[in-house]
Amino acid sequence: MTTSNQIPVAEGLFAETADGPRLLGSKCATCETPYFPKAAICHNPNCSDSKLEDAEFGPNGTLWSYTVQYYPPPPPAKYDEPFEPYALGLIDLPEGLRVLSKVTADDIEAIEVGGNVQLVIEKLHTNADGNEVVTFKFRQS
Repeated sequence: MTTSNQIPVAEGLFAETADGPRLLGSKCATCETPYFPKAAICHNPNCSDSKLEDAEFGPNGTLWSYTVQYYPPPPPAKYDEPFEPYALGLIDLPEGLRVLSKVTADDIEAIEVGGNVQLVIEKLHTNADGNEVVTFKFRQS
């Protein structure tokens, strides 16, 4: 959940709802193709009538694949010092999306492909004004 000293990494990607965090995207009302982030038009070549509606995705998914980033990424990536390795994974959502996201766990060495993950909103880094910049991630328990 975001507080007054927390700001989202980008507006419109995620929200805290009464049912927990959700990714904000769109879905074509004609062909039901989901999009994250939101799309302006339907890109399905078989769709006869692009009618996009707002949609929420999550909070549960399955880890399809991942890798661990053991060295600091180059600018413009931002992170707090000291750098800590993190997992980056592809998450299959039941709505038909595959989303790229950081994956958190108590032990990143114990993350398992095929395991269940849950959407969370967590700190990405602290900005120059001292605010916590938050983003969506998926947590594997």
